[in-house]
Amino acid sequence: MHAPDGFLNAGTAVATGVVSAGTIGMALRQLKQTMSEKVVPVAGITAAFIFAAQMFNFPVAAGTTGHLMGGALAAILLGPHLGALVVTVVVAVQALFFADGGLTALGYNILNMAIVPAYGGYALFGIFKRILPNGRGGIVGATALAAWGSVVLSAAAFSIQWLFGATAPIPFTRVFAAMVGVHVLIGIGEAVISALAVGAVLASRPDLVHGAKGVALGEGTGKVPMRVFVIGGVLVSLAFATIVSQFAVDNPDGLEWVAETEGFAEQGAEHAWSDFLFADYATRGIENETLSLAIAGIVGTLITLLVAWGILRAFRERSPGATA
Repeated sequence: MHAPDGFLNAGTAVATGVVSAGTIGMALRQLKQTMSEKVVPVAGITAAFIFAAQMFNFPVAAGTTGHLMGGALAAILLGPHLGALVVTVVVAVQALFFADGGLTALGYNILNMAIVPAYGGYALFGIFKRILPNGRGGIVGATALAAWGSVVLSAAAFSIQWLFGATAPIPFTRVFAAMVGVHVLIGIGEAVISALAVGAVLASRPDLVHGAKGVALGEGTGKVPMRVFVIGGVLVSLAFATIVSQFAVDNPDGLEWVAETEGFAEQGAEHAWSDFLFADYATRGIENETLSLAIAGIVGTLITLLVAWGILRAFRERSPGATA
C-alpha cells in the first residue's frame, strides 16, 4: 500500500494531506490528557516491530505479495489515537529514509496505512469483541478479524481516492474490485501476524493491551518486568528486520499488482531520494545482499524506535498530567 508520487493527482494529495494532518493533530490533543508514562516505551516498540515486520513480504496469489500494515494491531495495543500516530511515524520514516512511498504521497499513504486501519480496525475490533466470548481467546479472535477488515478498508479507501484523483482513465469500479479482491487475501496474513503479536503481549504483559481493558483473561497470563518486556520487544523487532526479512518474496505487493494489471503503474514517479543511502532497504556500497538488507533493517528499526519514543517522550513531558 506504499503508493509512489503520481498515483493520485495533486489536488487529492493536498486534500488527503490536510485530512491526515488534522486527524493526527486531533489524536495528539486526545492523548494529551490520557497517555501514561508506561505507554511511551510500548509505543516505541510497536513502531519498531511494525517497521521491521513490513520488511517481510509474504506470497498471496498470482505473483502478488502482501505485508503487515499494522494499523489495527497498533490500535488494539495502544488505543486508536496512539496507534494511528505510531504507524504515521513508520510511514514517514519509510518515505524519508528508505524511499518507500512518495513524498507528495505522504498524505494518502498516512491516511490509508495509519489512520483508516487504526480507527477503522479498532471500530471493527469493538464489534467483534462484543460478539466473541469474553476472554483471552475472544480478544485474539477479535484482533484477527479486525486486522483482516482493516486491510480491506484501506484498499477501499485508496479506491475512493482514485474516484476523485485518478491520473489515468481507469474506471473506479475496476480499481475498487481489483484492490479489494487482492487485499481480501492479503488481510489473512495481517490477521495471523496481528493475532500472534497480541496473543504474545497478552501472555506476558496483559496490562499493556489497550483493547483488553475490562476483559477477564483467566489463568495463564503473566506479568514480566517492564525492562524484560522492552528488551524482548526490541530483540524480536531486530530479528524480523535482520532474519525474517531475508525470506521476503520479491514480487509486487497488492497496490503494485493492481497498478500493473489495470494499467496505471507508469503514473508512479521515481522517488526523489531514490539514491539515498538506504533506499529500497539496501545499504549503498555493500554488495552482499544479505548483509546490505540486514544493516538497513537494523538502522530502520532503531530509527523508528527512537523517533517514536522521542516524540512521545517529549510530548508526555509537556502534557498537563506529566508529573502525576
